Amino acid sequence: MRDYIRRLLIAAIMALCVSLLFLGGKQTEASMQDSKEIQAGWIWPTDGVISDTYGTRHGTHKGIDIAGSLNSPIVAVEDGVVGKSYYSKTYGNVIFIKHPNNFVTVYAHLNNRLVNEGQEIKKGDRIGTMGRTGESTGVHLHFESHQIEWTFDKKNAIDPEKLLGHAEVGVAVQGGMAGRTDSLEVSTTLKGDIARYIVQAGDTLTSIAKKSNLTVAKLKEVNQLKSDLIRPEQILVIDK
Repeated sequence: MRDYIRRLLIAAIMALCVSLLFLGGKQTEASMQDSKEIQAGWIWPTDGVISDTYGTRHGTHKGIDIAGSLNSPIVAVEDGVVGKSYYSKTYGNVIFIKHPNNFVTVYAHLNNRLVNEGQEIKKGDRIGTMGRTGESTGVHLHFESHQIEWTFDKKNAIDPEKLLGHAEVGVAVQGGMAGRTDSLEVSTTLKGDIARYIVQAGDTLTSIAKKSNLTVAKLKEVNQLKSDLIRPEQILVIDK
């Protein structure tokens, strides 16, 4: 009788272990799928060169650094709502944006903040300009991504490379460019007379200006373009 009960207990424990492994696998698979879906829509937050990556400085660097020019535009990587917009001793001028699917992004060391707490933001909206405020050496954007919420110990931080695409020191990135192209839509109205247009293969500033009833000079001014060069998947602001 005792042997029979012992066998039943062992069988129950084994069944429980198998169930937990199965559930854990499903959760991991779901988490990976969420990241894949988000990556399909996120864009780089600014123009520049990767100067530091996630996990350096003995694991204390919980984001990526993008070095660029003073006052380069900083844009939102995805739709969301501004959770915080303030000055921090360490982050300097910093903006936190809450996104769908329980993600939070952080944009630090800004020279200027152009959005306020509670403000709704669309992907590609200009939210600030690059600077070196706070504890910063050189002009750059420090960008972080967190699951659920940002915490002081940054326990929820994840590598932005998983959401934005490959990030290696020395690699140039362009604000508004998506890591993937399979979920982008062309020409989405933001508010009022302002819209965003995702550049398609074969587009030129002249053709876009003609469709938008704007001049090339106006397009270059609004988007702070120094030349007529544009690239597929680049997001242009159409301000009428």
